Amino acid sequence: MQISSRFTLAIHIFACMDVFGRDYKVTSDFLAGSTNVNPVIIRKILGQLKGAGLITVARGTGGAAVARPLNEITFLDVYRAVECTPNGELFHFHENPSANCPVGRNIHHILDEKLVRAQEALERELASVTLEDLKKDTEKYLHSETV
Repeated sequence: MQISSRFTLAIHIFACMDVFGRDYKVTSDFLAGSTNVNPVIIRKILGQLKGAGLITVARGTGGAAVARPLNEITFLDVYRAVECTPNGELFHFHENPSANCPVGRNIHHILDEKLVRAQEALERELASVTLEDLKKDTEKYLHSETV
């Protein structure tokens, strides 16, 4: 199981908005140049972030901007905005384990609690990181490139 690239793309988008937003219009085409991803995919992610109230998007070529202070947006907020997890569940169980098999008959009892705990641990960690943390790390790495 792997989380899709939408999450890391969304984080990349926020970093670009912060670094370039004062000097450039941060449009889907601009972001596509940095991410090397089709602008259509970028627009879809921007729409998801806007729908979650994390960014604003001006019509036409107006560009995107962060809607709230960076210290108020966590990685969990971004994850929930862009990841399509049915019912908020990270792990999807295979549909029809065999009731005729002792493992198949009991697999939910065996795994369910463990998977819930794993998802809760991931969400706690994502909630502990803000876009302000991302900004600080981005500035540190960009500064080290210029030295």
